[in-house]
Amino acid sequence: MRLDGRTALVTGGGGPLGRAFGLALAGAGARVILTGRTEGPLAETAHLVGGEARTALCDVSDPGSVRALAAELADEDISLLVNNAGVAGPVRPLVDVEPDEWDDVFAVNVRGVYLMCRAFLPPMLAAARGDVVNVASVSGKRPLLNRTPYTASKMALLGLTRTLAGEVGPSGVSVNSLSPGPVRGPRMDRNFRLTAELTGCTVEEAEHDFASRAALGRLVEETEVARALLAMLAMPGLCGADIDLSAGMIAPA
Repeated sequence: MRLDGRTALVTGGGGPLGRAFGLALAGAGARVILTGRTEGPLAETAHLVGGEARTALCDVSDPGSVRALAAELADEDISLLVNNAGVAGPVRPLVDVEPDEWDDVFAVNVRGVYLMCRAFLPPMLAAARGDVVNVASVSGKRPLLNRTPYTASKMALLGLTRTLAGEVGPSGVSVNSLSPGPVRGPRMDRNFRLTAELTGCTVEEAEHDFASRAALGRLVEETEVARALLAMLAMPGLCGADIDLSAGMIAPA
């Protein structure tokens, strides 16, 4: 899949998955813009991506910050938006989750996608071309005990994707979601530690229990998710779809 001449904006660009997306998109010829809340990780990712990679600070949950980002990037012809920014939220039963913790998860995982689409879709609609890929999660489609805010936010994101695809598809813009399973990396390591603390098992047992629910019996790698993004962009008829990349993750019996 070649993306020469296209400019891609990736939120959460300083994280491990944002880095994998940036590298894959640049490798396919796209000009990459990375945005996030912290300059250091963004600069590191931009250095790895190389070329004409650009960084811009933004808190996707803050309307003012998103407006400022849109103004800063007004000179860019962005035709690909990857809504990758997300937070994992608390790992505990719903009755022990505080309202502000719930709101923090939805502010980034759902409101952030809404704000970014609201800001960057109009130029795509005017040009009658573009792609939006929302990074959801297999956890939005199956139970994940003690992670209710996260799973609820990802299910909401799937609904947002399908409805938005119907709204903007007739104008030539495709909206889809990519739902990874558990991706090997710091976030899952954190979740395994918290699960071990909550249940009394070891971290290794928590990881094995989680991975064993997948048909392939393993976690997904960041590079696999990035390759899936490119594969989606290579399918011009894909719109309103959700691609599951979970190593065959299924709901526990």
